[in-house]
Amino acid sequence: MSQEHIAIFMFSSMMLMLFTGQRVFGAIGAIAAIAALALWGTGGPDIPFSAAMKLMKWYPLLTLPMFIFMGYVLSESRLADDLYRMFHVWFGNVRGGLAMGTIGLMVLISAMNGLSVAGMAIGATIALPELLRRGYDKIMVTGVIQAGSSLGILVPPSVVLVLYAMIARQPVGQLWLAGVVPGLMMAALFILYIWIRCRLNPALGPVAEDAGDVTRAEKIRLLGAGALPLIIFAVMMVPFVRGWTSLVESSAIGALAALAASVLKRRMTWALLHRCVKQTLAISCMFMWIILAALGFGAVFDGLGAVRAIESLFTEQLGLSPWVILILMQLSFIVMGTFLDDTAMLVIVAPLYVPLVGSLGFDLIWYGVLYTITTQIAYMTPPFGYNLFLMRAMAPPEIRLRDIYASIVPFVGVMVIALAIIMAFPQIALWLPQLVYGN
Repeated sequence: MSQEHIAIFMFSSMMLMLFTGQRVFGAIGAIAAIAALALWGTGGPDIPFSAAMKLMKWYPLLTLPMFIFMGYVLSESRLADDLYRMFHVWFGNVRGGLAMGTIGLMVLISAMNGLSVAGMAIGATIALPELLRRGYDKIMVTGVIQAGSSLGILVPPSVVLVLYAMIARQPVGQLWLAGVVPGLMMAALFILYIWIRCRLNPALGPVAEDAGDVTRAEKIRLLGAGALPLIIFAVMMVPFVRGWTSLVESSAIGALAALAASVLKRRMTWALLHRCVKQTLAISCMFMWIILAALGFGAVFDGLGAVRAIESLFTEQLGLSPWVILILMQLSFIVMGTFLDDTAMLVIVAPLYVPLVGSLGFDLIWYGVLYTITTQIAYMTPPFGYNLFLMRAMAPPEIRLRDIYASIVPFVGVMVIALAIIMAFPQIALWLPQLVYGN
């Protein structure tokens, strides 16, 4: 059997197991183990063992539980309530201002958590009922919540970019910095779209009449509450960017700063701390199993030489240009995103895509940003986009599935525009890492 046939057989078998409802790490790890035993016999178990040792020796892995813990502490302590109140009093007197402020809220939540699920939960439980109560169009604001929550996997400290860094063996700090400008650009495009829509149709985003009743002192107090996540982010990132601390040390600083803030705000209890630690342990273990399975799967692919064979198929036999291959990769992410989450997509295709992107001459830091944006698009793409069903589970009864599907169309269009801009101008993503690291 040729290398191409073995690769196709491994991918198709893995996808079949995923369709049966098996856990992601189980499906990937099982196919890797079976293929290793079939190809190399008694020497096959050395591959997953080597992958496990590589994982356990990878010191930056310690950042993963730290960032997850930081996100859960800030989310569970309900600091987002103050954030939303801040955006309400500062932007409520602008037409569509609360919807624009919700995008700003999501950016700050992303800086606190690094996961899109947290932004979705906070937006659906805090922002969405308030927007509906004030007469905002239900289709538009449903799209606002979904689009804004997707920023959590692009704005640092993105857990998805940490995972990509582990699998692609790229510096986490550079990937985070690469996501800053694209993330802010995408948030600005969302806000611009909302402003234009509300100018053309004022009924979509009415002015909050009670926003002007708040005193200036209360506005200043709420502005301080909104600055808290930025202060925590600065305390964590500035020492790392300046070279005073390592990435692991900065992640510990961020976790401690978040815990200290929740204690000072009198939001932390022993029961809440226990819940945060338990959730952190569960998510961290899940990520470790997935990374272990991905490393084992990638080792089998390297041993087969399948990556080189598929590269030859695309570039020599089919004669495709590097840019056509890159666009096809992005389209495949969108297709897979209709039934898989971001972690599953990455670990399934990373053994093939990451080496192929490097061999085609593209920057892997830049590609990490492209992957993340494409994942955001896939999250919101019918019929089975991940965010669509999260919103359906959290939305009030008056928002139907048809409304949820209709709400994401313009925001997906904005995301595609942002993706095209960053593909055409890679320096949008690479400028900040090059400025800070000088490479």
